[in-house]
Amino acid sequence: MRRRHHLAGPWLLLAMTIPAAAHNGPPFPIITDRRVGPCVISLWTHPDVGTGTFWIMVDAPPGGAIPKDLKFEIGVQPVSRRLPEKLYAARLDKMRGQVQYYVEVPFDAQELWRVHLLLDSSAGHGESTATVEVTPPGFGRWDLLWYTSPFAAVAFLWFRALARKRKREVHPTPGLSP
Repeated sequence: MRRRHHLAGPWLLLAMTIPAAAHNGPPFPIITDRRVGPCVISLWTHPDVGTGTFWIMVDAPPGGAIPKDLKFEIGVQPVSRRLPEKLYAARLDKMRGQVQYYVEVPFDAQELWRVHLLLDSSAGHGESTATVEVTPPGFGRWDLLWYTSPFAAVAFLWFRALARKRKREVHPTPGLSP
């Protein structure tokens, strides 16, 4: 029993030294199925300090069509207004069966940011806004190791228990009869 505490101690200390973040994982939606100008838009993001990414998914409204000359820009500005809004042009992502645009945006600080989506086409114009919290980018290559470590620990303990059980079956305790 004492040895288990020696194994748990370093993991517990490591977990307490890592700052908690509001987001570290896959992209998530900040605008979902919203009518913006002549299109229905969903905006997904992975907002990390350094480079944040945005994906704009475009659908035609009922009975409508997606304009061929569609252009998007993403404007970002800290909610604190310490910087002016800066616009970034989106580029078309080649997807099968889905019209999608992609934008990379530099974020310099962990804080709340206002995201301003601008749509322009010959069929009309539109805009929408959302707020997102930009967070630190995590551990990089070590993310997989960190997130799988609890599962690896459980697997290790499981196999260790199986090995002890087999050892008892092969070498029965003296004085006990079946």
